[in-house]
Amino acid sequence: MTDGAGAPAVAVGAPVRLRVRAMAHGGEGIADAPDGRVVFVRGAIPGDTVEATLTKVKKRWARAETTAVVDPSPHRVDPTCPAAAAGAGCCDFSHIAADAQLGFKREVLLGQLGALSSRSGVLDRFDLDSVETVQLAPVTGWRTRVRLGVDSQGNAGMRRARSTEVVAGVPCTQPVPGLLDDIVGDGAGKFTPGAELVVAVDTEGSRHVVETQAAQRGRRVERVERVLEGPGELVEQVRGFDFVFPPTAFWQAHQKAPEAYSDVIAQWGAGEYTNLVGWDLYGGVGAFVPAMNEALGGGRVESVDYSSAATSRRQQVADACDVRVHHGDAAAVVGELERPGLVVLDPPRAGAGADVVRAIAQAAPERIIHVGCDPATFARDLAGFGEHGYAVKQMKLIDAFPNTHHFEVIAVLEPVKRDESSSQSQRVN
Repeated sequence: MTDGAGAPAVAVGAPVRLRVRAMAHGGEGIADAPDGRVVFVRGAIPGDTVEATLTKVKKRWARAETTAVVDPSPHRVDPTCPAAAAGAGCCDFSHIAADAQLGFKREVLLGQLGALSSRSGVLDRFDLDSVETVQLAPVTGWRTRVRLGVDSQGNAGMRRARSTEVVAGVPCTQPVPGLLDDIVGDGAGKFTPGAELVVAVDTEGSRHVVETQAAQRGRRVERVERVLEGPGELVEQVRGFDFVFPPTAFWQAHQKAPEAYSDVIAQWGAGEYTNLVGWDLYGGVGAFVPAMNEALGGGRVESVDYSSAATSRRQQVADACDVRVHHGDAAAVVGELERPGLVVLDPPRAGAGADVVRAIAQAAPERIIHVGCDPATFARDLAGFGEHGYAVKQMKLIDAFPNTHHFEVIAVLEPVKRDESSSQSQRVN
């Protein structure tokens, strides 16, 4: 079946052979259909030639699922994660050579920045070639906390990609050694069907296992239904301070991430500030407070987070630093805070959004450090800051999620001088 031009028809369910030329945000390969339409190909990587089935067709683009690899990319390897090989969405890059993953992630970041940020002027004074890339070690056995689904038979496991279906009984290579012993795989116990299982190990080496209700996609459930193992509170340490919180509260997944991000904040945030006040937005339990206090040379840190699990307990850092904790949405709270010299924000994957970006810019901080875990929303937020007179000074990509398409980006922004801002506006218009 062909279209009027003689090319094979592009329709849902149709088979198509594709040569993958690039990596898209979200971990799909990018190819071109016979009619010129861009196709996002799940299960394919740059350099692959694949047979695929079209699953969605729009006017200018389509999606496809790989059915066979005809000619593999030189970066393709046998999947290193058994769960991913069985269809779980955990290690969606485990079939890519480790040294190639970082390069693909950098390409994705630069693509998102070019598409979403460049016209705002936020990148006018920054050379994108200078973006540093760092991969946190280890690349397997790095995850200290995991959320698992429980199937109708009471078996725990990772969820299938883009699905709530549980891939039970097959181990993933992300968790630190021993984290899922007796939970997934041989000798695994049974749990409440339909529940969600949170498993974590803390700095002290204690394992914590709790059951929660299954969460809607993109949402986090913090209520603990049953404590199955552990005292119910984790103890984590950053820059010499203990942080105590329930297993359902947010904490960075990679065991090296909290210290790595804190080091960047302390280094890039250091300076002379007119206002010795820091805003720690989306601050969780306050893990960045010690680094911010160091960067400010003292002063006060206003830490804001909407999670009651994160903000309900007074942390040890409050004994050494002047920190005030605010429970609420950042957009609603920042208007009540004293003008900052330094702002650090680490929003969820949805990003900060226009309202929060505007509120930060209106407070006129001398420096902003943005920690982003999604390149598209990160680039969108940067564009917003650019529209409000800020420009990127430094940027670093940190691969804190090896063998997955996820990564973190940290950027420093500072206000543009009036004469420079005027020239930027002329270029945009």
